[in-house]
Amino acid sequence: MIIDCHGHYTTAPEAHNLWRKAQVAAYDAHQTAPSYPNISDDEIVESIETNQLRILRERGADMTIFSPRASAMEPHLGDQAVSQRWSRACNDLIKRVVDLYPDAFIGVGQLPQSPGVGLDDSIEELERCVTELGFVGCNLNPDPSGGRWSGPPLTDRYWYPIYEKMVELDVPAMIHVSSSCNPNFHATGAHYINADTTAFMQLVQGDLFADFPTLRLVIPHGGGAVPYHWGRYRGLADMLDKPTLAEHVMKNVYFDTCVYHQPGIDLLFNVIDRKNILFGSEMLGAVRGVDPETGHHFDDTKRFVEALDLTNVQLAEVYEGNARRVYPRLDATLKSRTTA
Repeated sequence: MIIDCHGHYTTAPEAHNLWRKAQVAAYDAHQTAPSYPNISDDEIVESIETNQLRILRERGADMTIFSPRASAMEPHLGDQAVSQRWSRACNDLIKRVVDLYPDAFIGVGQLPQSPGVGLDDSIEELERCVTELGFVGCNLNPDPSGGRWSGPPLTDRYWYPIYEKMVELDVPAMIHVSSSCNPNFHATGAHYINADTTAFMQLVQGDLFADFPTLRLVIPHGGGAVPYHWGRYRGLADMLDKPTLAEHVMKNVYFDTCVYHQPGIDLLFNVIDRKNILFGSEMLGAVRGVDPETGHHFDDTKRFVEALDLTNVQLAEVYEGNARRVYPRLDATLKSRTTA
């Protein structure tokens, strides 16, 4: 089985996106937001079958761990109530996709984070996503300010309540920022990669996993700049008088394969232990075009993994085993289907 750990509903029906614009506009105008629109199953089917499901099948994968569009989370717009309502609408839409295609998609939730606000609503929504909607994890935004980086680092005790709930529910988080309102940082080309790299360094500096030894965090986009500068982070851990990276962070941190060229995938697998790598494509996500050098889509990461010198057992670990280990509720769901 091939499980893509990183997929977003970037093709949601237009009525959903238009409602979001109206919601934010109403907040800015100090007005009441309109009611959420009625979106038919047919609209969802068309948006999925002509896009993610078609590509999933064409590329030979089986299931996507599916979440709302990351760039549209935008917790820096509106206030906490706006974020809460938007998150619930996005998560409910993901639930409808999963119900329509349970063999191809399984849900991961968006949290209603908001700059300078506590995490009570995020904890409540995480619990709803897992216990009511059947989701297997969440996306955790390390920078709800949208590129201003005004909040505390991930190792600060501000975050501990959400970690406690994640441990209680036995779900991981993908550390994923949203769009950038800072013109210095292009959202997908800079802000995303900056955030991945920044999150890892925060974990190196702190001692989060001493307090949460079973917490699991997925850093997407191949870990940002981390694998390329692995020697730097090993050296910094030593300078900071921390244990080795293998002991200090890599029992709890995982990277995906959302790296869009062969040399990058080769480097990822040469530097990072295979047990810490989950197959992912970010389909449909940041880069959707065809690479003129290869004639294949940039985000067809399965081609790059297939080109590695891995045995069938090792491929199965990357394609399926690691995801089932990091997302135990996914594993339980798949096991329940085989025994039903």
